[in-house]
Amino acid sequence: MSHVAAGGFALELKNLRKSFGKTEIIRGVDLAVRPGERVAIIGPNGAGKSTLFNLISGRFSPTSGDVMLAGTRINGKKPYEINRMGLSRSFQITNIFPKLSVFENLRCGVLWSLGYKYTLFRFLADLDDANERADELMHMIRLDKKRDVLAMNLTYAEQRALEIGITIAGGAGVILLDEPTAGMSKSETSRFIDLIREVTVGKTLLTVEHDMGVVFGLADKIAVLVYGEVLAFDTPDEVRANARVQEAYLGSPEEQAAGH
Repeated sequence: MSHVAAGGFALELKNLRKSFGKTEIIRGVDLAVRPGERVAIIGPNGAGKSTLFNLISGRFSPTSGDVMLAGTRINGKKPYEINRMGLSRSFQITNIFPKLSVFENLRCGVLWSLGYKYTLFRFLADLDDANERADELMHMIRLDKKRDVLAMNLTYAEQRALEIGITIAGGAGVILLDEPTAGMSKSETSRFIDLIREVTVGKTLLTVEHDMGVVFGLADKIAVLVYGEVLAFDTPDEVRANARVQEAYLGSPEEQAAGH
């Protein structure tokens, strides 16, 4: 499936709303992301960022409005169906198979995309294309030297790198990363930003992130979500200078500078 809609958008949200009981969490979000754009979604706690990701990836169904992936409406579809259509998501909590090796984790991520589906009666070692792709991914995420190490024995940063590898293993054109650098040191975060930038070349990226250094270092555009509404969607420089955003979230330029 092509990752580009006729209108030129890889992902488009149209008047998206989500209520839990009488509480409206997402309040008419419109967002259009072009192919290859890297978009960071920021906002205070309780703004609805995780709910928005859950709507896009199919964990929640919207109360109203639409989620369009390359021009095809995907709301109402199951997460695995959306994944097969070209959208892949990583989670805040590391989501790997702890008792499989690095290589085995990556190969699991590759199998479906290569058309093997369920391989109960095949010898995995004989699947040359899956093994080659897993090796490529392992090199991309710089875990070559940990090939046969169980995922549970990796460092936290290595586990997050492995999860990125699994997320991109299926060849999805749209990648969602939920707080990818949470819990990392500054040096780990810096290396991880470089890694994300490298492995998502040519892909469309949406990330929820609290670290403003990550946001301004990675994103082409920033969507500011406040109380379930998009307050601004623009380049980092424009968002940083936006008076409404400063008031609601970032603080004044002086406060931003002090924060960095």
